[in-house]
Amino acid sequence: MTSVLERLPGWPTLPDLFGWVESGLPGTHVPGLHGIRIEEQIGDGAYVLRAELPGIDPEKDVDITVEEGILTLRAERSEETTEKHRTEFRYGTFVRSVRLPAGAKGDEASAEYRDGVLTVTVPVPEEKTTEARTIKVRHA
Repeated sequence: MTSVLERLPGWPTLPDLFGWVESGLPGTHVPGLHGIRIEEQIGDGAYVLRAELPGIDPEKDVDITVEEGILTLRAERSEETTEKHRTEFRYGTFVRSVRLPAGAKGDEASAEYRDGVLTVTVPVPEEKTTEARTIKVRHA
């Protein structure tokens, strides 16, 4: 079996640049523990986090928790037992934690998984704007 990626003879293989970024500083990476790429937005009364989790069974392999204003995603992908010549897939535990906006209602969070993307929605109360008022100082 040959690799789909053809290389010129004598040319070294280059490491995955995303792998460098995700693994952190040398000596700080925990084998089998990977980050999760995310997108965040806030608006329309909700904080929305979208996370890339392709090849994950969300009902069995995803755990979402909210504790003390921190949203944590944890997912597990097991390696298939078939023989492979080469793989760039990542297997193991994927974890990402983010601080929720002030006032976010973590107990009302909901999640949906579609096409390899997990979307977590957390209600956030609209900011109330108050008009400025002048306070008179009394002379005592």
